[in-house]
Amino acid sequence: MSRAPELLLPAGSLAKMHAAFDYGADAVYAGQPRYSLRVRNNDFSTLQALQEGIEGAHARGKLFFVASNIFAHNSKLKTYLRDMEPVIEMKPDALIMADPGLIMMVRDKWPDVPVHLSVQANAVNWADVKFWHRMGLTRVILSRELSLDEIEEIRQQCPEMELEVFVHGALCIAYSGRCLLSGYFNHRDPNQGTCTNSCRWDYKVKNAEEDASGDLNEMKVIQFDFNQALDEANSRPLSSLGQQPRHPLADRPYLIEEGGRPGQMMPILEDEHGTYIMNSKDLRAVEHVARLVKIGVDSLKVEGRTKSLYYAARTAQVYRRAIDDAVAGRPFDTSLLGQLQGLANRGYTDGFYQRHHTQAHQNYMRGASETDRSQYVGAVLSVENGWARVDVKNRFAVGDRIEVMHPSGNRDITLTRMLNDEGSEIQVAHGSGHIVRIELDAALDRALLARYL
Repeated sequence: MSRAPELLLPAGSLAKMHAAFDYGADAVYAGQPRYSLRVRNNDFSTLQALQEGIEGAHARGKLFFVASNIFAHNSKLKTYLRDMEPVIEMKPDALIMADPGLIMMVRDKWPDVPVHLSVQANAVNWADVKFWHRMGLTRVILSRELSLDEIEEIRQQCPEMELEVFVHGALCIAYSGRCLLSGYFNHRDPNQGTCTNSCRWDYKVKNAEEDASGDLNEMKVIQFDFNQALDEANSRPLSSLGQQPRHPLADRPYLIEEGGRPGQMMPILEDEHGTYIMNSKDLRAVEHVARLVKIGVDSLKVEGRTKSLYYAARTAQVYRRAIDDAVAGRPFDTSLLGQLQGLANRGYTDGFYQRHHTQAHQNYMRGASETDRSQYVGAVLSVENGWARVDVKNRFAVGDRIEVMHPSGNRDITLTRMLNDEGSEIQVAHGSGHIVRIELDAALDRALLARYL
């Protein structure tokens, strides 16, 4: 029987942390806005909340890692050790760090504090891992750009180091955090936690021609239907990455126009690997969990600290099942793919874990997340006398089929009765901000009572 890896979930709030633990996570990670790659305020913006999170995780026998993974400019060096001192006193299970200078400072001042190398440091080979082991780090979060075979080689070469990999969440179009688009457009640095996700914006492709001075100008004579060209490319037999025949128009210069900057034309060039200023699909590698378990990876990580409570619960539940099946030697349950499909996503890819067709990486149709199957409609606040009190997140109505998620197992019900919070019968629960009560059957009532009372 294989050893089970740690399942590591994001904790954007205390509620999400507890949901992750309820549904099978072994550990969570969170960060203070000033020193992590999420500058927006969250539940852990204050020391009191961070301490509550760490103590809450430890009370449940779980782990809590603090992300401190910015690449710091000089101004933040002045305050870093001072600001981190009360955090260290809370005894987080590790710091997740990327900046070699900050790592040096932490190792000098607090040599006993475990440090995990962030994916932002882009470790892509076994010599890199050995270097960080020599520097005293206890875990390396490997770059997302590695294949399964490369991860296996690193595992074989570095048995002494804990290895962590991402299995689910958003993908950057560059090495993690290295994209310059956000800094170019808005002077907001991804490595300071202020990325504006410029890769997700709506860009329009324009025909262009080169003038005598070498500048590219928009050419309005030739009409080019990008969707038609894409359809033609998709209709040809697919081959492995880098071997697909190039479209005849791929060698022409083009200009792109971003939706928020009409009239500002930017040159875009495509080579045999494709066009880089595009939108990546989201990572979903649940089908590779068994291989990662066999390789001996120590931790499987889900990205998404800004995602919903539903996201935390669903991803924890699905990847817990995949890990347990892999450890027990059971075959992969393909229904897990469908359960993840219901989450808001930009389309899914398994990233760089294996080589495959060029279209599998990029989503050319949309930049925003969409949900294809399910909608997170509410969170159960309490259960009493056969009724669940629900904080409404999205619209639902009497007669709808609702999946009720529970750590002991999920149940599908058809909603037959609903009351507002004052006790009057209603037919529709409108959007966020409303509290309603829904009637439960006896079995589901008993299951939820065990969780909420």
